[in-house]
Amino acid sequence: MRAVIAPQPGGVEALEVVDLPQPEPGPGEVLIRVAAAGLNRSDLLQRRGLYPPPPGVTDVLGLEVSGDIVAVGEGVTDLPPGTHVCALLAGGGYAEYVTVPAGQVATVPMGISLVDAGGLMEVAATVWSNVFMMGKLRHGETLLVHGGGSGIGTMAIQLGKAFGARVIVTVGSPEKAEFCRELGADVAIDYKQQDFAAEMKAAGMTADVILDIIGAKYLDANVSVLSNAGRLVVIGLQGGVKAELNLGALMSKRAAVMATTLRARPSTEKAAIVSAMVAQVWPLISDGTVRPIIHATYPLEDVRQAHQVLEESSNIGKVLLTL
Repeated sequence: MRAVIAPQPGGVEALEVVDLPQPEPGPGEVLIRVAAAGLNRSDLLQRRGLYPPPPGVTDVLGLEVSGDIVAVGEGVTDLPPGTHVCALLAGGGYAEYVTVPAGQVATVPMGISLVDAGGLMEVAATVWSNVFMMGKLRHGETLLVHGGGSGIGTMAIQLGKAFGARVIVTVGSPEKAEFCRELGADVAIDYKQQDFAAEMKAAGMTADVILDIIGAKYLDANVSVLSNAGRLVVIGLQGGVKAELNLGALMSKRAAVMATTLRARPSTEKAAIVSAMVAQVWPLISDGTVRPIIHATYPLEDVRQAHQVLEESSNIGKVLLTL
């Protein structure tokens, strides 16, 4: 099968399309013929040698796919061959075939194409597990999302609004700000032109939940705009890994700072996230309330070009590879 690896860390030129043996499903696993694979910033880090796959996981890139089940391992009875599915992976998605534990697989929801479903699982699982399961966002609260134009950001806007929250986003261009407002964001702040914390304070706004992809660079500002009993959930470190935390400010607000990753979690935890997400989010997709936002699709052979788009942050929504 064709697959993408990065034998040596580097820029987009490090990506290579190679021939590898087709995997076989083990007990509790399914084999998927991939239709589309979603790109994520974790893939860029892996390509640079900064985010290696967990022990025992293939070095083929890719954390989410959509496609058809072609074979199942021992003990799998509810996902027969031929089922259209999307899946959350620890790796292996940039390939014609991939195996995955059955608990990390969901049937494609009504209302979206098999290809578009390739950009669904990682963003939906990330938002659901962090904003709702960990952050416990409730109706009437305010959600602040950094990177509103990203795949995660566009999903967070839609789910936040669907569950009755006010949504504030930070974005990197006027075009992204306008798109996010059209998608439902109540406020869009261009971080290249404005200080988001200053803008929020001037307008008397605070956030009950913050979904943060930046990390160290935004820590102080994030804490400063948290509401009383607010929850800051850090899921990315684009702005560094170390910063000074003002514990006094945190204590005065009775607030919490949490940090998490999805990839390295045990399969049982991922399965629990997928199950809860399917129960809560899939109906919203089926009725048209929520949809994956797809920026562009590229054939597998153009993986370097696809990575470059994500590297430049020129995308609004997800970038996909098609097979």
